[in-house]
Amino acid sequence: MTNLFQQTLRLTKVLSLVICAVALLPSAYAKQQKPNIVVLFADDAGYGDFGFHGSKIMKTPRLDELANDGMLFRQAYVSDPTCGPSRAGLITGKYQQRFGFEENNVPGYMSKNSGADGNDMGVPVNEKTMGEYLKQQGYQTAYYGKWHLGGDDKFHPLNRGFDEFYGFRGGARSYFAYSKAPASHLDLMERNFANMGEHNGYLTDVLADEAIDFIERQHKADKPFLAFVAFNAVHTPMDATKEDLAQFPNLTGKLQTLAAMTLAMDRASGKIIDALKALGIDDNTIVVFTNDNGGPTDRNASSNFPLSGSKSNHLEGGVRVPFIMKWPNKITGGSEYQYPISLLDLTPTFYGAAGGDSEKLSSLDGVDLLPYVFGKNTGRPHDVLYWKKDVRGTIRVGDWKLMRFPDRPAQLYYLPNDLKEQHDLAAAEPERVKQMFKQLFAWESTLERPRWLLQRKFENYDIERMDTYHQTIVDSKKETHLNLK
Repeated sequence: MTNLFQQTLRLTKVLSLVICAVALLPSAYAKQQKPNIVVLFADDAGYGDFGFHGSKIMKTPRLDELANDGMLFRQAYVSDPTCGPSRAGLITGKYQQRFGFEENNVPGYMSKNSGADGNDMGVPVNEKTMGEYLKQQGYQTAYYGKWHLGGDDKFHPLNRGFDEFYGFRGGARSYFAYSKAPASHLDLMERNFANMGEHNGYLTDVLADEAIDFIERQHKADKPFLAFVAFNAVHTPMDATKEDLAQFPNLTGKLQTLAAMTLAMDRASGKIIDALKALGIDDNTIVVFTNDNGGPTDRNASSNFPLSGSKSNHLEGGVRVPFIMKWPNKITGGSEYQYPISLLDLTPTFYGAAGGDSEKLSSLDGVDLLPYVFGKNTGRPHDVLYWKKDVRGTIRVGDWKLMRFPDRPAQLYYLPNDLKEQHDLAAAEPERVKQMFKQLFAWESTLERPRWLLQRKFENYDIERMDTYHQTIVDSKKETHLNLK
């Protein structure tokens, strides 16, 4: 009897331990499954300047590999065709015009009667950012590279939801160390709030190394993380290493430099992806590669083939950007998504992936893409998309796109049959034009007035650039670039 009692007691203890272990499993499982997030963000890259989009000039083997391993989005759009406003929309998940960030924030370019200038131009501090949303979900967050969302300390990444920052606050800077102080302190490299002196090496590579260091530290601490890597490549100035230039002996001028800069960005992206694999966390990491706006062909020789337009205008070449999302065992490698999405969608998508209830983010204009990517929702993430700067306004409803201008009648395009936007259907569709005009104005009526205004002459430049690149720079057989020296 005693032996039976002892056996029963032992069995009870074993069962108790098993029950305790099972009870702990859900929280441990949830922690294990919370994905890391890496954003690889290009600057001023051309839509056609990647192998996965058919380029025969650029060398992008690592990004091509990422596209093969993940999902390629064929119709990804920015909320503005220029750097600052596009980033403001991405980082908040809202159309940036809702909080007055309609114009680009480049100190010294503002109207004398502008409401804000210099360091005062930034995302309002009451707007919540991607970093803040993910910190709510227990993430460690870091931002590397070009910020361009406000120069004052109140706009600093460390005050906007990021635990670490290594980069510069302004919109452009040299890829090599400055030998003397630049004109603006916003061009200086910082580590967190401290001016840490100039970096050693080529900045694109340095940003990758810094991001890898962060990733390794968070992996060791067993914490989920967001690493946002905002390369300034391939924005001007046109800087490249001799070694990278040597990879393109048949090219000259800006095109050769662009190819070298693109190769460096591809290499840096590959190093970060390799680090994830080496740490054994690749399978539990979402990696997104995308770009802030269309390529400014006249400035950096980029190609937006097969699209018309360029940076700063609402033609497809200004607002449609490359976009890849990889999440092993969740997203089928080599797949494509055909419906339009927006970079506004990144914040709610990451929030949902991190375990948050994205349906409660009703104040955002972006949507959680995961139900669409996973096939649970077969509809369109966006039935309507908007763009606006000053008088210019554009609306896409379904596959119809209306563009309003200050100096000519509105134009209407049906994109499935006219990707290059060469056939204006406005005269043939007067009722549709009227309806879309009203829908665009109804949206505009909900927006804030711009907090600052560019000088008018820059609007003239944007119109001239649009007219120049409305005719896509291609011949009948192959893409061509402006060979600017």
